[in-house]
Amino acid sequence: IISTPPPNRQPVETEIHSFDEGLIKDAIIQEISRGGQVFFIHNRVKNIDEMAHMIRSLVPEIRVRHAHGQMKASELEKIIRDFYNHRFDVLVSTNIVENGIDISNANTILINHAENFGLAELHQLRGRVGRSNRKAFCYLVTKPIDQLTPEARKRLLALQEFSELGSGFNIAMRDLDIRGAGDILGGEQSGFINDIGFELYTKILDETVQELKETEFNHLFNTEKSKPKMPETIIEMDDSALLPHHYVMDNVERLNLYRKLANTTKPEDISDWIDEVKDRFGPLPEEAERLHQTRTLQWYASQLYFVKITLRVGKMWCMCPKTKSELGSFYYEKSNFTDQLARIKGVAPEQFRLIQKDDAIRFLFEEISDLTAATQLLKMIHESQN
Repeated sequence: IISTPPPNRQPVETEIHSFDEGLIKDAIIQEISRGGQVFFIHNRVKNIDEMAHMIRSLVPEIRVRHAHGQMKASELEKIIRDFYNHRFDVLVSTNIVENGIDISNANTILINHAENFGLAELHQLRGRVGRSNRKAFCYLVTKPIDQLTPEARKRLLALQEFSELGSGFNIAMRDLDIRGAGDILGGEQSGFINDIGFELYTKILDETVQELKETEFNHLFNTEKSKPKMPETIIEMDDSALLPHHYVMDNVERLNLYRKLANTTKPEDISDWIDEVKDRFGPLPEEAERLHQTRTLQWYASQLYFVKITLRVGKMWCMCPKTKSELGSFYYEKSNFTDQLARIKGVAPEQFRLIQKDDAIRFLFEEISDLTAATQLLKMIHESQN
């Protein structure tokens, strides 16, 4: 989340008003009197010149020009350049200026018929002013408030409420709340994402889509029921594996790095993560070194269907899936277990023992000195099947 504004910036004061020529005149005169310039947004090409003429009649002593997307590119560019160089005072424009226009001397914007704009559009348009250390103003000009739809009223009030610097994320979340997250597979606007969180929502969605591909819509995707998902292997050991506070001091950034590491899907991704962390924060301390080694070990263990790894006193216990679980049925009934046993015998015949306890089987590996040795052993077993 980008929430830190540039130095010396001030929030844009945002007000909602019904259309009033007196208000428009006062706002323009106030800005011009302090040597500034004004954006007037009117998103109708067919009568934009009439709006420019109205502004000239309200304040005859100022210079007014208009611009819209149906002009020739060269003509439009000249108008924007002239405005940038302060050759006129008020630019009456459609919403084409919402992106990429940075004119620090323009610090008042009036948005006509603001109720017809989306919340993101209004936020972008408001961002055209307040791009210096001077106080800026945004006037949302609408038809009478009692004639607005409930949704339009919520959008305008949200923009007025979140006028502080760095409030873009809050506006986005309010927009999501107003419109709903939507139903990707249909036309409904559900809004459930606000109740369960974005990450859980997308996880449930991915799982549901995959299930539909394998069952109800199997004939469309030409897929058979896939093998069970690889386990998220649990790693237990005595030493700590983490990003220390003195290494990554910002809590949010540390959580983002943990999340990114957890989402890696292959050893190359883990290597890229290490390179990024070293580049940003310097050489890895011991705990951080163990963290990425643990993630690598976890990845290879998952590929071998081990649900839990325990490292203690020079030994490594690798727990296989329980026999009565869905993964266990696949692992034991499809000859995966016997194939894996054969590979382990081929890689480390003198180093392992097979232990059966309760309804799960464990492989016990001796002479495992550290995380590196454990990872190297599982890597050899994994690669022996390819």
